[in-house]
Amino acid sequence: MNEIASEKSDVIILGGGLVGLTLAIALDRNGISSVVIDPANPDAVVAPGFDGRVSAVASASWRMLEAIGVGRHLEGQGCPIREIRVSDGLKPGILDFRPEEEEGPLGIMFENRLLREALRAASLEAKNIRLRMPNRAVDVVRDASGVTATLDNGEVVKGALLIAAEGRRSPTREAAGLNVARWDYHHVAIISAFEHEVPHDNVAYEIFYPAGPFALLPMLPGNRSALVWTVSAKDAPGMLKLSDRGFWAEAEKQMGGFLGKLTPVAPRQSYPLNFHHAAHITDERLVLVGDAAHGIHPIAGQGLNLGFRDVAALAEVLTEGVRIGLDCGDAQLLARYERWRGLDTFMVATATDTLTRLFGIPGDAASAVRRFGLGMVQRIPPLKRSFMAEARGESGALPKLLQGMPI
Repeated sequence: MNEIASEKSDVIILGGGLVGLTLAIALDRNGISSVVIDPANPDAVVAPGFDGRVSAVASASWRMLEAIGVGRHLEGQGCPIREIRVSDGLKPGILDFRPEEEEGPLGIMFENRLLREALRAASLEAKNIRLRMPNRAVDVVRDASGVTATLDNGEVVKGALLIAAEGRRSPTREAAGLNVARWDYHHVAIISAFEHEVPHDNVAYEIFYPAGPFALLPMLPGNRSALVWTVSAKDAPGMLKLSDRGFWAEAEKQMGGFLGKLTPVAPRQSYPLNFHHAAHITDERLVLVGDAAHGIHPIAGQGLNLGFRDVAALAEVLTEGVRIGLDCGDAQLLARYERWRGLDTFMVATATDTLTRLFGIPGDAASAVRRFGLGMVQRIPPLKRSFMAEARGESGALPKLLQGMPI
């Protein structure tokens, strides 16, 4: 797998993060070969120690990870989310999403480090994946005949399709001239993790304040949770300068003390929140996936799952195309992928943006309207089920992998 080779692979994937490696593994399971190029040192990204970064893997996404052989590397390492409670501040009127026992959890919380470890292990086992990490593509040429990438070590790799999975600041997207709608929320997300006196009982909490959502996400063991605290950009520097004692005292106030005394178990980190959505996610022999195509507010924890939906759809489109004799860069296949993903990503992005703005309106009147809306959803079973389906990643036309089925 690691020997330098000049033969052509079916696809070249730029970006070996969670989305890029998942795609390579999904393609490998269907006999499609890939070269994955990423400048990050793989030993560094799976280094021991918890940095506070976590992801909620929706139940549909988990079915895909199981179907492509990644799930077995993660068994028992994630915390099932069996309930989500949503509230407008600490005021009465909670929207409670709790599926029936036989339906299984809404999702599973994992440390990002564990996801990276599992994906790397599965990719090293794969027959059709060549990892070029740490390496960088210094020159990429796309034309009607295919894609040629020259790496910083002098190696030249060829493929039928270039897949950009480089994240929000994708240089490939910019170089292709694909237009992007973007704006800044003027918010900063502060992330960390903590232990607490009262067990979380596998419940995730989304507490909305005018400055932004305050999310508590259950982890293993049962007295540990992750924190995603959205604050206004002007307040973020002061929040980050607080001592641990001062910061966690404020956090305890934000949650009304219902988890008891808090003790930090990870450093505080922060990142600015913004929105972007590519007008087109394909070009000649080019496809965008994950954050290269769309970046949304973390208000509903759907960012990574949206990327996994890209993976499942693209893997299905390419696999079915190859089976009828098309190469992976065929314009018909790329058009099908764009049609399939374009509307879904736009709808999810619009919904999260609308929620962010709706809950950001200050004042008692706005709060009363929001609590009335939460109460209506709580009391109308079909509406509540549709929200739960979205949380599970089960809305829309689901690719086979998200249903746990082989392609």
